[in-house]
Amino acid sequence: MSTLSEILREKAGFPLFSIDQGASILDAVQMMNECSVGALIVTSAGHMSGIFTERDVLRKVLGQRLDPASVTVARVMTEKVICCTPGTSIEDARELMRSRRIRHLPILDAEGEVVGVVSIGDLNAHLTTHQEVEIHYLQEYLHGRV
Repeated sequence: MSTLSEILREKAGFPLFSIDQGASILDAVQMMNECSVGALIVTSAGHMSGIFTERDVLRKVLGQRLDPASVTVARVMTEKVICCTPGTSIEDARELMRSRRIRHLPILDAEGEVVGVVSIGDLNAHLTTHQEVEIHYLQEYLHGRV
């Protein structure tokens, strides 16, 4: 059974993007745009205190007509973060993301520290790659080339 550790290995070398909870929303959005990511891990004293996502911007900033330059990330971040471990199966992670309607899933190690973030796009890319390989092997089998 495939686990999130496989996806973390595939993403090895990619940085984990985070921002201090005291930063402005404007700074967070600029960072998200520069890094081409849809979520940032929010930190306080070096530890995760929440997650800030595109959905937070739409619902809690624009929806409430807040000034992004004067409001901190801490005010609008999602504090109750749904997380998994590297040993979580990809199928369980996909179901969790579907049922909880989330698109970004922080991955925590045994000490509770964030070791990566998996997006729904990462899960879809992983699934697509494995399906393409399986299709290739099935075609080879059908045509007697195995």
